[in-house]
Amino acid sequence: MIYGVPSIVGRFLNLLLTPIYTWTFPPGEFGILGNLLAYVAFFQVLLTYGMETSYFRFASKSERPNEVFGTSLVSLTATAIIFVLGITIFSGKISSWAGYPEQHLYIVWMGITVALDAITAIPFAKLRLQERPIKFAAFKMVNIGVNILLNLFWILLCPRVLAHHPDSVLHYFYDPKIGIGYAFLSYLIASVVTLFLFIPDLGIRKIVFKKELLKAMLSYGWPILVVGIAGMVTLNIDKILIPQLISNGKDPMYELGVYSANGKLAILMTLFIQAFRFSFEPFLFSHYKNESSKKVYSVIMNYFVIFGLLIFIGVLFYIDIFKYFIGSKESGYHEGMRIVPWMLMGNLFLGIFYTQSLWYKLTDQTRYGAIFSVVGGVITLVINILFIPRLGYMASAIGFFASSLIITLISYYYGQKYFPVHYDLKKIGSYFIFAITLYIIEINFSFSSVILNLGFRTLLFSTFIYFIWYKEKGDLRRLLPKV
Repeated sequence: MIYGVPSIVGRFLNLLLTPIYTWTFPPGEFGILGNLLAYVAFFQVLLTYGMETSYFRFASKSERPNEVFGTSLVSLTATAIIFVLGITIFSGKISSWAGYPEQHLYIVWMGITVALDAITAIPFAKLRLQERPIKFAAFKMVNIGVNILLNLFWILLCPRVLAHHPDSVLHYFYDPKIGIGYAFLSYLIASVVTLFLFIPDLGIRKIVFKKELLKAMLSYGWPILVVGIAGMVTLNIDKILIPQLISNGKDPMYELGVYSANGKLAILMTLFIQAFRFSFEPFLFSHYKNESSKKVYSVIMNYFVIFGLLIFIGVLFYIDIFKYFIGSKESGYHEGMRIVPWMLMGNLFLGIFYTQSLWYKLTDQTRYGAIFSVVGGVITLVINILFIPRLGYMASAIGFFASSLIITLISYYYGQKYFPVHYDLKKIGSYFIFAITLYIIEINFSFSSVILNLGFRTLLFSTFIYFIWYKEKGDLRRLLPKV
């Protein structure tokens, strides 16, 4: 739980930065942020090239774990330095190709950030191997805290103070021309601080590098790299392809900004899934030998779907409130809200996939996880390439949903062959049908009064809750007294 808390807290706090960005910057600038962070996600995988997992594998079994640590650290540091040099030299050409030629410094800042994060991946892994969760979480939280505070300082505090007091000392620390670039600068400084926190633990003078050990670690880690890249394709390729493939004379970064902002409205589903996984996976491995484990997994899936659908209709029924999370009506962000149902449902099926795919972890057939990741990535890539020129960013939302649905169905098919769990598909299906029916009713009935609309949607939401109670009242009556 302690290892997982910084990740969840970080996602939540970064989510809270979204309204700051969208109420401060137009979609075109927010699009640059979404585009660069998508590249960052890919390069974080590429620049660690499975070395973190390889470190766990070799250090846990080696009589000389310090050699494994030194070899891993030297390898990642060398590739990180080469990467930063390349990014710095070609930053102008890269920013021009990406569609924002005047912001080449953003490329340099994020390149250094990714490099630093790759270097600190091994020290963080060492803390986990040594079972030091408090220090691990503390360093992660420092990184998150520095990033958040600097964003608040540069994007909220400085402009407001200088607007009323232009001679304030803050004008030495703030340049309005940098704009959304302060988000990237915040990431960079947070990563620098994290590296400095680790310096006492690195033992630079005692580092030992073994060439043969590195070869073995690279051989072990490359499949993890493939899986990681495939996963990033599913989750982030849309934000890279939209600016390159958008047509009809539209501003690519504006369109990406609208798409990225509205995708944030599905983050509640993402947070729910991530929190669930942190608790479910340890539970999964500790109970799978029990005779009743398969029945327990079936019940868990049932309630996972229930909570996921509650989030689905909850966000959509109250979208008139949630939409102000991503800026004002005049900002232009709200025109992309049609992607929200697809993103929510895509995330829900991705969560079902994570939950249902327990079978290949329990049967030690993890190769299927790699296959499913590649299949999902290919589906996402193909749909984006074929349909973004015709449908714009809607193609990306539909592609994400289709990819999540298909890998879930494929995983279910193979799971029933190797580790059959009797999921109550009839009951789960009824929940999906009822929730989608209520959503169709909601979008086809609209009142002139905002209050009447909210009242009607609350009635529909309550109807779904009653339906759940009706179907689950036996279990809930046994559970609630214990709660």
